Amino acid sequence: MILFPNCKINLGLHITRKRADGYHDLETVFYPLPLRDAVEIVHTPTSAQGFPLHESTGAVDLHLTGLPVKGLPADNLCVKAWHLLKKDYPGLPPIQLHLHKHIPMGAGLGGGSADAAFTLVLLNDKFKLGISTDQLLDYALQLGSDCPFFIINKPCVATGRGELMETISLDLSKYTFLLVYPELHINTGWAFSQITPAPGAQPLSDIVQQPVETWKDTLINDFEAPVCQLHPQLQHIKDTLYAAGAAYASMTGSGSSFYGLFADGNVPTDLFPSYKSFII
Repeated sequence: MILFPNCKINLGLHITRKRADGYHDLETVFYPLPLRDAVEIVHTPTSAQGFPLHESTGAVDLHLTGLPVKGLPADNLCVKAWHLLKKDYPGLPPIQLHLHKHIPMGAGLGGGSADAAFTLVLLNDKFKLGISTDQLLDYALQLGSDCPFFIINKPCVATGRGELMETISLDLSKYTFLLVYPELHINTGWAFSQITPAPGAQPLSDIVQQPVETWKDTLINDFEAPVCQLHPQLQHIKDTLYAAGAAYASMTGSGSSFYGLFADGNVPTDLFPSYKSFII
């Protein structure tokens, strides 16, 4: 069984409060985009004695293709998703898991979170665990703050750590998106340390209901200013998107990816020859 986890962008991102537990409360609008990875799960074959036929296969035999993935297999969020469910569903069998990475990592696009959330859904469906959507949301939050969004996977306003979500009516299908990934890693902890929480801004849910052409001065990602100050080439990406005719351009998440919205599919294809870019 196979699913194709998609990425997300943030339409605005406000940090509103630092909490006693060390996390930050935020407000953002999550919007899904069809730039996808692939996650496939195969039930590990067993011998008549009940042992895996492939001796190197443990609980999860992880196979990775596509973009290189750093870190140990045990630290992969998809593997952690299996172990998380195994605690409550001890009958969950060993699996072979194939993850094909196409969404850039550390880019503010939520690819790893999407992979983890889709793995939960895939395990639930394939092995008929009967886990409700609310339960899946709870499991997803244990894997990461962005993971619950990918259980819903519809435009929504998110608050709290990002887990409190309310779907909204927002259709940007008449726009073409140009995603730009400059292959620059932004340390999330550092990014949060640069923000002074500021509650009371105009709700993002109100701003995104206005015409896209009005968003430039009102739909703000709080991380963008400090990140661009540290890396001026990122400000150049945004300026280039606007100069090329984008109706709106912004950084997503804590960076370093930027996106531009272009009306009528009029997207220049050669703006960023030195960076990875995706037209969606």
